[in-house]
Amino acid sequence: MTLRERLHAEMTDAMRAHDALSLDVLRMALSSVYAVEKREHRELADDEVLGVLSREVKTRRESVEAFRAGGRPDLAEKEEAEIAILVGYLPAPLTDAELRALVDAAIAATDATSPRDLGRVMGRLSAETRGRADGKRVSALVTAALAAADPSSGAAAGGG
Repeated sequence: MTLRERLHAEMTDAMRAHDALSLDVLRMALSSVYAVEKREHRELADDEVLGVLSREVKTRRESVEAFRAGGRPDLAEKEEAEIAILVGYLPAPLTDAELRALVDAAIAATDATSPRDLGRVMGRLSAETRGRADGKRVSALVTAALAAADPSSGAAAGGG
């Protein structure tokens, strides 16, 4: 069963169980998947569906911050409940050690030596970290590792 099929089946289950929150979240998730599929004129693979779900989680996390800053804890709690549902479809997040190991392996595989190689390293890492690590976090680790490896940067002592 593909992830898309699983989302659809669990949406049907939520409908039967009269679980309004899960139903709304799964409808929205499938709607986002369908929108991308319509734009791409093809059915998405599971890793692409994970990318869509990851973006939905990221959007909600940003909304939580905005609602908390705006004094709307009720709306922030609703967004957090939606995040909890969506996270159930994502793979387990990478630990710091796992992420550092992936970054080191990608730097070695691409022969990256300076911060100018960031794009190459990130391109290599994107598929492995999609849905499992925040892009900003990955980018920061790669940038720090490349700066430490670059002899011309003067940051060889590590700035992380």
